[in-house]
Amino acid sequence: MNVDANIVTGAAATSDRINLLSQGFEGLGPYLKRSRELRQALVRLGKIGDKATNRAARKLHHQLKHAEPSITMIGQVKAGKTSLVNSMVGAPDLLPADVNPWTSVVTALHLNPNVAPEDNRASFRFFDMEEWSRLLDRGGRIGELASRAGAEDELEKVREQVAYMREKSRKRLGDKFEMLLGQQHEFSHVDSELIERYVCLGDDFEDDTETSPEMGRFADITKTAELYISRPQLPMPLCIRDTPGVNDTFMIREQITIRAIRESRLCVVVLAAHQALSSVDLALIRMIANVKSREVVIVVNRIDELNDPVSQIPEIRDSIVRTLTEFDGPKDAQIIFTSAYCANSALLGDTDALDDATLRKMVDWSQGEGHLSRESYTEEELLWHLSGVPQVYAALSARISEGMGQELLDKIAKSAMNLANGLNAAQQVISRRENDRDLPPLALEDMEAALRRLESKSVKMMNDTFDEAIADFHKRLERSHRSFLERATGSLLQHLDKNGEGEVWEYDPTGLRILMRTAYQVFGRNAQGGTKKVLTRVAEDYAALYHRLFEVSDHDFGIEAPTAPRIPSPVLLGQTIALDLKGTWWSKWWHKRRGYRNFATEFADMIQAETDPIVEALRGAHSEAVRDSALNVLDDFMAEQRSILQRIAAEAQRQPDGVGTLLDASSAATKRAELQETMQTLTGFAA
Repeated sequence: MNVDANIVTGAAATSDRINLLSQGFEGLGPYLKRSRELRQALVRLGKIGDKATNRAARKLHHQLKHAEPSITMIGQVKAGKTSLVNSMVGAPDLLPADVNPWTSVVTALHLNPNVAPEDNRASFRFFDMEEWSRLLDRGGRIGELASRAGAEDELEKVREQVAYMREKSRKRLGDKFEMLLGQQHEFSHVDSELIERYVCLGDDFEDDTETSPEMGRFADITKTAELYISRPQLPMPLCIRDTPGVNDTFMIREQITIRAIRESRLCVVVLAAHQALSSVDLALIRMIANVKSREVVIVVNRIDELNDPVSQIPEIRDSIVRTLTEFDGPKDAQIIFTSAYCANSALLGDTDALDDATLRKMVDWSQGEGHLSRESYTEEELLWHLSGVPQVYAALSARISEGMGQELLDKIAKSAMNLANGLNAAQQVISRRENDRDLPPLALEDMEAALRRLESKSVKMMNDTFDEAIADFHKRLERSHRSFLERATGSLLQHLDKNGEGEVWEYDPTGLRILMRTAYQVFGRNAQGGTKKVLTRVAEDYAALYHRLFEVSDHDFGIEAPTAPRIPSPVLLGQTIALDLKGTWWSKWWHKRRGYRNFATEFADMIQAETDPIVEALRGAHSEAVRDSALNVLDDFMAEQRSILQRIAAEAQRQPDGVGTLLDASSAATKRAELQETMQTLTGFAA
């Protein structure tokens, strides 16, 4: 590597290369500082209170310390997505990159700075019998779609592929391979050989006489892989999910990818610099169109292959923005340009990976973009910064701090404040009993009845709120569905009137997705707004119960309402439907129809059958999942308050000599002062 001396000096030692991973996480600094401060406040709170309070504070401390943001990677075939994942986790050869996309699975890499390398482990879960039967009996979603469309030729091709796949699996696993379905295999180590056995098959591996018989043995039936890896270079735990893409042969893993995106707060879309967002990748746009722009990062990889990155990269960026706008993709999504090749070369110490001309061009581009901010870099550091991986981590860090991180701080702080409020109330009760031995004992039976009434009322309020929101959502979805079918059928008839039956007609289903997404967004606003109102009301009811039972002072006491859960993105709307597949089967379906009425009727029936499952999932499983999340938050809040109230009542009923387990006389003043100081600290987080 020969470049200007003011840019490169010396060579990094082998032990330093993995430390390159630490660069790019500076944006997490403010969040991590507040996290440490909140954990310290929880430690103080645990020391002030009784054993139960200490246990609750330790649990909150553990949740905060071990929080693991999840990032889902999706991308074009041959975009170098898996190579980029390898570089991001500091293991260039960990996940095999040159594989058939339909034989790879969602692989979650859990990176943890708090564990030792000897704690690395792996877990692989197989498809269950129902999922496997759906693939074998119906050919996955492609088979279902072809069957509905009457595309016998395509259906026969799917059947042939399924038969071939089944025969391959039996050859590798034996006649009893079905017994493996639904199982989970666990290992106390992680390496590339293990991963290749379970995760993916290389191209035409069966024709390679040098390939181990164990290679890819379980790949066909593996559903998910979980890898747990020590990474002390990272500032906090992180989970990166590598997906197989959205174009697998039977679309069975499309559903798994959709689920992975839905469960993550961040999505990284990896494109190839030479084919960024070409027309064949509309499936990617469909999938990310339903995710908030701030939760999507678009990465254009393989820029080391560009002839003139200084002029080409702005053109690629503009082209992506135009394509996203044209096809209703996420607006204002951040676009980052990377080279996984450079990143992995830096990690491997291969400083001669780029020829001098390519290196000079990339340095010119990177300097123009402001990515090279220092006067001197080691050779490995230069490649690492040219790779763009630090920029990817910087973008993710900002989103973690603003989104999941801030929400977690708010949630933990509110729970901690309620623990502190419980101690404050207990101190007031104890203080009064120490000063007034004639105070009558609290009626626990009355409190239990009051708690049950409050809990029953609260659950009913939450369910009533969701019944109303879901009923409105159903109406909006029904109108959207009906409107789309009417417009599509009307367009079909207009085409037939104008062009006859000889010219194949096509129709874009984007309108349906937009209508359903809008309906879901309205539901989300109604559900979250209603949840906030219910939780605030319940917190007020608990505060009133404290006042009635213990006569705590208004000035020093209050109950923090928990944070309403996030409404997940409707990623399901990105699922492939019949109208997305413009292939030979559609032309054959068209030419088999005869008569306008048959066209209109059979088209409406087919699209109704295709879209009904999406509509039903949105108004069923998706909306009910939002309700369940809200009820879980409410249940946790009520359990927390019940525990605190019962502890206070139990302590207050004892003789003054018996309350020392909570606040002994010798340290009462000190602990009261510590509690007030801790509550002031927590107020800053829960604001």
